[in-house]
Amino acid sequence: MLDILYQDDALLAVNKPAGLPVHRSKLIGPADAFLVDLLREQVGGELFLAHRLDRATSGVLLVARSAAVAAALGEQFMGREVHKQYLAVVRGWPEPTEGLVDYPLPGSRETGPRREARTHHRRLATVEVPIALGRYPQQRYALVLAEPETGRFRQIRKHMAHIHHPVIGDCQHGRSDHNRLYKQHFGCHRMLLHAWRLQFAHPVNGAPMALEAPLDATFQAVLERFGWSTATETPRAGPPHDREAGFSRPSAIP
Repeated sequence: MLDILYQDDALLAVNKPAGLPVHRSKLIGPADAFLVDLLREQVGGELFLAHRLDRATSGVLLVARSAAVAAALGEQFMGREVHKQYLAVVRGWPEPTEGLVDYPLPGSRETGPRREARTHHRRLATVEVPIALGRYPQQRYALVLAEPETGRFRQIRKHMAHIHHPVIGDCQHGRSDHNRLYKQHFGCHRMLLHAWRLQFAHPVNGAPMALEAPLDATFQAVLERFGWSTATETPRAGPPHDREAGFSRPSAIP
C-alpha cells in the first residue's frame, strides 16, 4: 500500500518510495510496477500526474483527480509558486554553508538546449567517517536542504554534482566509490534524495497547503547512525500564500 499523505475530491499527495517509477516512459525502461497503476488500484478513479519525481527519488508527489486540477497545479509549478524542500546526503562539506547554484541545464537529452536552473542549498549537518577510501583515511559527508526554484530534469542531482558535492547513491551523476561505501558499510542501497516538503495553494479553493513526507527506514537509519536530526529544522516562508501554513498531514480541506 502506498502512503497517502493527503486526499480529497480534487487531489492526492503520496509519499513516493525510492526506486518506484512514477509512470511508463522510454527514459525509465521496463519495471515491475509503476506508481500511477498502484495508486489507481488503491483509490480508484481517474488520476493525472501534477508533476514528477525521478525513479530513485522518494517523497511528496501530487496526483490530481481531473485534468483541470492537474493543469491548475501545473500552472503553479510553472509559475514558481510551489515551494519545494528536499533533503539530500552529499559527499563533502559544502562551503559556504548556504549557497545558490545558478547553472543552466538541458532537458532529458544532454545535447538539448540549456535553460535557466537555480537551486538554493543549505548545509544542515556534517560527519566525518573513519573509513579509508582512495588517498583519504576518513570521508566527509553532509546533510543538505535543497530548495529548487526551477524544475529541470534531475536538477538537484546535477547541481550538487556541479559544485562537487554529488548526492550519495546517484549512479548517473555521483561517485561510484562513495556509493559502494554506503552499500557495504551502511547497508544503504538507495539514492539519498527525498522530496521532503511541499507548499502550494489548493487548486480548487486556494487554501494554503503544506505537506511533509516522512523519511523511509533506510534514509532514517543513515541520519540516526550519523547523529543527525531534522526535528529542529523549521520551514522557511515560501511564496506569499503559504506563510501562514504549518507543515502537517491534513486529512481534509474544510
